[in-house]
Amino acid sequence: MMASAPTDLAPLSLYQLLSPEILADPYSLYRKLRTYDPILWDPFLHAWVVTRYADVIKVLHDGSADRTPTPEQLAAIGFPAASPIAKLMVNQMLFMDARAHARLRGLASQAFTPARVEALRSHIRDIANRLLDKVQGASRMDVIADFACPLPAIVTAEMLGVPSSDHLQLKVWSADFAEMLGNFQHNPDRITRVLRSVQDMTAYFHSAICEMQVKPRAGLVHSFLTAEIEGDRFTADEIVANCIITMVGGLETTTNLIGNGVLTLLRNPSELQRLREDYCLIPGAVEELLRYESPSQHTARLAPYDFNLGGKDIRKRDAIIAVMGAANRDPERFQDPDRLDITRKDNRHVAFGWGAHFCFGASLARLEGQIAFETMLRRLSHWALEPGPLAWRSNLGLRGLTALPISFSNQNSV
Repeated sequence: MMASAPTDLAPLSLYQLLSPEILADPYSLYRKLRTYDPILWDPFLHAWVVTRYADVIKVLHDGSADRTPTPEQLAAIGFPAASPIAKLMVNQMLFMDARAHARLRGLASQAFTPARVEALRSHIRDIANRLLDKVQGASRMDVIADFACPLPAIVTAEMLGVPSSDHLQLKVWSADFAEMLGNFQHNPDRITRVLRSVQDMTAYFHSAICEMQVKPRAGLVHSFLTAEIEGDRFTADEIVANCIITMVGGLETTTNLIGNGVLTLLRNPSELQRLREDYCLIPGAVEELLRYESPSQHTARLAPYDFNLGGKDIRKRDAIIAVMGAANRDPERFQDPDRLDITRKDNRHVAFGWGAHFCFGASLARLEGQIAFETMLRRLSHWALEPGPLAWRSNLGLRGLTALPISFSNQNSV
């Protein structure tokens, strides 16, 4: 039976994440939602908000990801200026269902296999070491600007097959696009900037396609160009759209994994010490850090039909927000969920989603996270958070810090 909400609480809503205090620690809000109304109709967001693990899995498994308006629909409601964004998103597998999604994912999987990712291990380690070479003598660093941002940006540029020297520009574009994906509020200034970034990214990747056709170079762009299943191939627009969503997913998720992970370890010194004493615990620690401070906090689906969930009648085409960050702290699924345990067993979190739309770049994000933490642990000792308030990104769906200044002592250079 659902508990009654305390009278001293403000109306429960995921919209409360707009408060900087709640954004800094959303888990108390998630706990209230799970306890008092785990399947909440949120009148501020005009959507159902789902926070229990089992319910989140059902929504991710059964819900429709086809939720992007077409350029024609935007024009019909008097918002034609956003058509370039819609044209891009309707070609991204993230926003497709069933056969359309399976077609694109099947083609993409040929270009993004675990074996190809694993082959990058030593190269990613070299990049991580070069980045730490630049800060080691200073005995302090901003984990975000000096390491967590450039590492996945360089790796992603090389995975795409575009010049790694472009990684700073790719990161700017990625952050702009991610701000649109992760926020609730309408911000005209943000739309203008996103439109400009979408146009610039689209032109950039169309140019990359033309260059690859003349002078092939290994990478995701070329793999998308040559991928084929029974004569079916990507169109140029599909290549551009899915290079962009792959880039954004790879950059934002991994940056947040590294930054959130370092902060979490600093706040849990006994677990940090366990890692220092046994690097073999790192793969499991990355899974626990993904669960504990999920880089992606929530995603949306549409109800594909009328159905009942936890006693609530949900109608076809109702919007549903599945809060993975809440599901990963659900005590009905994880014992003592608010405690960090880097040796946690049966840790099947939903940080990378679930079902057909499970993040196909998860293996690369995991590998980068493992290498990032091991490299920092091997080379830098006595991590300490520098004084001052922490600033969280205003992106409500993609949880991460804008900066993370730490001090440290030097260890071996390799």
